[in-house]
Amino acid sequence: MEFPQQQKPAGDGKITYPPGVKEITDKITNDEVVKRLKMVVKTYMDMDQDSEEEKQRYLALALHLASESFLRNPNKDVRLLVACCLADIFRIYAPEAPYTSHDKLKDIFLFITRQLKGLEDTKSPQFNRYFYLLENLAWVKSYNICFELEDCNEIFIQLFKTLFSVINNSHNQKVQMHMLDLMSSIIMEGDGVTQELLDTILINLIPAHKNLNKQAYDLAKTLLKRTVQNIETCIANFFNQVLVMGRSSVSDLSEHVFDLIQELFCIDPLLLTSVMPQLEFKLKSNDGEERLAVVRLLAKLFGAKDSELATHNRPLWQCFLGRFNDIHVPVRLESVKFASHCLMNHPDLARDLTEFLKVRSHDPEEAIRHDVIVTIINAGKKDLNLVNDQLLGFVRERTLDKRWRVRKEAMMGLAQLYKKYCLHHEAGKDQAQKISWIKDKLLHIYYQNSIDDKLLVEKIFAQYMVPHSLDTEEKMKCLYYLYACLDTNAVKALNEMWKCQNMLRGLVRELLDLHKLPVSEANNTAMFGKLMTIAKNLPDAGKAQDFMKKFNQVLGEDEKLRLQLDTLISPTCSCKQAEICVREITRKLTFPKQPTNPFLEMVKFLLERIAPVHIDSEAISALVKLLNKSIEGTADDDEEGVTQDTAIRSGLELLKVLSFTHPTAFHSAETYESLLQCLKMEDDKVAEAAIQIFRNTGQKIETELQQIRSTLIPVLHQKAKRGTPHQAKQAVHCIHAIFNNKEVQLAQIFEPLSRSLNADVPEQLITPLVSLGHISMLAPDQFASPMKSIVANFIVKDLLMNDRSLGNKNGKLWTADDEVSPEVLAKVQAVKLLVRWLLGMKNNQSKSANSTLRLLSAMLVSEGDLTEQKKISKSDMSRLRLAAGGAIMKLAQEPCYHDIITPEQFQLCGLVINDECYQVRQIFAQKLHLALVRLLLPLQYLAVFSLCAKDPVKERRAHARQCLLKNITVRREYLKQNPLAHEKLVSLLPEYVVPYMIHLLAHDPDFTKPQDYEQLRDIKECLWFMLEVLMTKNENNSHAFLRKMVENIKHTKDAENPDDPKANEKLYIVCDVALFVIVNKSTACHLEAPKDPILPANFFLPQDKEFVNDKDYLTSDIRQMLLTGKPKPSPVLAAVNKPLTVPGRRVYTKTSDPASNTNSPQPSSPALKTREAGVESSESGARENEENPVIKPQEEKKVEVAQKVTSDPTTGASPAKRRGRPPKSTATAPSPLASEKEGGAGAGAGGGAGRGRKRAVPSQDPASDPAVEPINIKIPKQQQQREDGTKRQIDLQR
Repeated sequence: MEFPQQQKPAGDGKITYPPGVKEITDKITNDEVVKRLKMVVKTYMDMDQDSEEEKQRYLALALHLASESFLRNPNKDVRLLVACCLADIFRIYAPEAPYTSHDKLKDIFLFITRQLKGLEDTKSPQFNRYFYLLENLAWVKSYNICFELEDCNEIFIQLFKTLFSVINNSHNQKVQMHMLDLMSSIIMEGDGVTQELLDTILINLIPAHKNLNKQAYDLAKTLLKRTVQNIETCIANFFNQVLVMGRSSVSDLSEHVFDLIQELFCIDPLLLTSVMPQLEFKLKSNDGEERLAVVRLLAKLFGAKDSELATHNRPLWQCFLGRFNDIHVPVRLESVKFASHCLMNHPDLARDLTEFLKVRSHDPEEAIRHDVIVTIINAGKKDLNLVNDQLLGFVRERTLDKRWRVRKEAMMGLAQLYKKYCLHHEAGKDQAQKISWIKDKLLHIYYQNSIDDKLLVEKIFAQYMVPHSLDTEEKMKCLYYLYACLDTNAVKALNEMWKCQNMLRGLVRELLDLHKLPVSEANNTAMFGKLMTIAKNLPDAGKAQDFMKKFNQVLGEDEKLRLQLDTLISPTCSCKQAEICVREITRKLTFPKQPTNPFLEMVKFLLERIAPVHIDSEAISALVKLLNKSIEGTADDDEEGVTQDTAIRSGLELLKVLSFTHPTAFHSAETYESLLQCLKMEDDKVAEAAIQIFRNTGQKIETELQQIRSTLIPVLHQKAKRGTPHQAKQAVHCIHAIFNNKEVQLAQIFEPLSRSLNADVPEQLITPLVSLGHISMLAPDQFASPMKSIVANFIVKDLLMNDRSLGNKNGKLWTADDEVSPEVLAKVQAVKLLVRWLLGMKNNQSKSANSTLRLLSAMLVSEGDLTEQKKISKSDMSRLRLAAGGAIMKLAQEPCYHDIITPEQFQLCGLVINDECYQVRQIFAQKLHLALVRLLLPLQYLAVFSLCAKDPVKERRAHARQCLLKNITVRREYLKQNPLAHEKLVSLLPEYVVPYMIHLLAHDPDFTKPQDYEQLRDIKECLWFMLEVLMTKNENNSHAFLRKMVENIKHTKDAENPDDPKANEKLYIVCDVALFVIVNKSTACHLEAPKDPILPANFFLPQDKEFVNDKDYLTSDIRQMLLTGKPKPSPVLAAVNKPLTVPGRRVYTKTSDPASNTNSPQPSSPALKTREAGVESSESGARENEENPVIKPQEEKKVEVAQKVTSDPTTGASPAKRRGRPPKSTATAPSPLASEKEGGAGAGAGGGAGRGRKRAVPSQDPASDPAVEPINIKIPKQQQQREDGTKRQIDLQR
């Protein structure tokens, strides 16, 4: 081959080869060229920089080796050897290269760079030479020569690309180090890094490239770490161009800037020292998607495990936190997701995040609220110390979220935390104590109306709180101590859960029983009713109904399936059997297999609710053993955080509850022996619970456990005679329930107790009265006759009609139970005895019920002081009023007694809900609600709740409204589920309460002046209190039905006072107010009524046929004031001596109208403005029993002494003709919000505490009584109006 003309050296220009090396020409083969080049390589390798003679000798050879023929030789071995020679030449001749032409130098380095590609194959025979080449170049930093070339950048780019492309996992550490040395020297010793060269490094950090060649990523990462000081400025410039100036064309990597920032930050935050402030600018971009990208990036940077960015760059951190409140939903969502990693990796930032998470936990977007919960729970599951109480509080709040997905996430998250830290104690007792509230909170959710919530609570209880997968002993220990640690409301919820499950089991059992009967129309109707009721207890009631019908059809066709289901709900089914049955039923319903089978899912919901996964005979035995250990003091009570007494008492309560739902599981001698031990304990509650368990479960004791029977009877006798009242009641019921010779047993208790009654020792009367009352109720045929003489001679004459002791005159309206005098407690029990006696007889042949009702009425009229000797204290009078009101209500639950209760007695009973004592109102309302919701009381008693509109305490009004809603819903549902009940429509349809309400309000003692606006406003409030709930929906044109009903009442007369024009006028006025409310509320009330209403004959009598009542009893002024709360504006001509106004200018005038004082939220119709704000004003300045507002009387009324109660052969009393209710409110009282519930001395001193006056004689007119001294301590309304002025006017006009 021909060689080009070489640049001649300083000598003769002849090429000198090393000894033994022949001339290298094109006339020799490649193999020979390789052989000779190897010797040349060996020569150059042995030379060093100090051998000047050799350097001069082989200069020509050096120039020769750089000729084009070598640089472009097709043989790679030749090229490799030449490259090695050239590398050594650069080393030997350093720092000056023998090549002076810039073009030649460029060609040489590009040639050497191309040879470095051989490094890729580490298994190549020539790899060591390639490695030598790399090592030589790196050690000498040969490429630094290129800095003198104008286009050196091309060489460096090619070099970097080559090295990044050849690096792989087969290279050892030395190869990587030499590559780093080579590249870092170029970066560190150059004047800067061009964008193209920077791109060759950064491209390896992009996720796509990173995944393709992990070694190239590691090489770039290490290179950047090593050159951070030199390259940081270049990187900053790149990001400044792209982020701030928006010049995306400066690099092909512009679209990957955020990925690059993340990678560079992970490599070394110093690389981004100048870049981070630029991100703060991007966070404030107007483009939501751009903000989202920056937020995603910064979330990774701030949340990285070892990141200190938030500490070192507080402005950026604060700016980032601001994105939690971004207007763009995805940005807020991304911010919330970041918080989870941040909490786990940077607990020190939790305080900064808490406030922002609080706001986002109330975000309008469901997904964001959901992710807030996920964030907090994930952090908590990793380490409970990562989440503070505030963060857990946010999750707690979201358990009541309006969206099911959010509620479910919150509940499940808390359940997981509870299981991990409280059940398994993974972080110790202190951490378990920190979240001990979770168990209570989760069970409280069972109070929610949604069936989804209830089902989830049941699932959580079965899987997380008391996992059913545990073995029986461990499972029961878990339940035993859980029950002991729950708060009162959680215990009630858990009891309700078991009750609902038991009820559902009962429904399924009844359904299976119907399948055993012959097919008939009646059977199908009954079956349909059961299916609908079962469907109501499953999610998505609409679909559940269809699926239950299908399930019922399958049950009818598959006898084996019925047998499995029958086994599952059998009282003797064990937990293990239940699992097998559920599995078998599910397997049968799985075919044909489908990806999603909603029918099967619905059946699973039902099976989960009815399967006994916790309680069976073995479980009860385990609970009893735990109870025995607690009694013996050998249990782990202290370790579990409960005292021995608490463990015993709660353990008995748990067993008592289970005795209702799983009675057959208790039937064993061992269980009953343990319960007998409990009966002998000093703790009254424990003994009472044990007796109740015997009562619920002991039906087979007499026949199968004679030894238990013989031990139990004396104990029950002793409890019935000398135990506590509750024990006595349970003992009597227990004897009646489980013994065949109950008549003998009860007689052995009755006779000694009846002989030992002594009113002079009231402390010893209470238990005997309880026992006697229950005995007479349970065995009326045996004891009704002897009880009559006891009632007439002892109960009424000796006990109720005498006040032996002087009451405490502290003026309080209520005192604690333990402060009530024994005599009053005995009288309360005497009243209850009368009721129980009558309920046992269930007939009024002897007219004893009439006498009793007159006695109870007299007790109410006399305000509890039946003898009127003023010996009894205010608080004791409250107790007796409550007892009398409750007694009438109890008797009304029996149809034979309800029929003889007069309207006047009904009114007296109803007025107890407006009693001056807060506790009387509260307890009476609860009793009333419970009786109504169980459909035990007649519909007319629902009207009593309308009087709650007058209650001064907001919580009482709210409670009453909830009671109304519940009762009306129950009645409507009952009518839907029971088609046959339509025959009793008058006693069930909620709308039929309106006549009773109108009659009750027409006889309201507060309603004395038919045309008085204040009193009419009260009437309107009471009417609206009821009608608002009734008229929520216009079902079956009910609004027109209500209107028709009220119009019909206007054409009757008052049955109580049929010939009294004033009484009838008041009745018609209330009707007009009711019509006014209905018409202003509904636009559909003028349609045709669906049917003609039926009015109660004992309240309304028909008028003569000629009678027409088309009179309007409300004046236009009254209507205007009821509608707007303001008087009708005066005509123009009547405006005498009034200031002229500038035309076009609005003048706000001050009015003395009392309704203008309100600024409370109003009902939807302007006609139905309530007086809640007016009442609230009285709350703020009044007191009731020194805790809730007491209402001071407007006037102190002297009450005439009622006529003496005449003795009756049975009761010895007849009612006095007077009644009343506590008085109306004023806004001035000594101390706001004083303690009424604990009783207050100031409550009785000035009169009533309920909502008005002291109880007054209805016929008495205060104005005509000269003895009445008006004491008006109320702030004049005109004065109040002047103080509030324009503000209230504006409020009313909004």
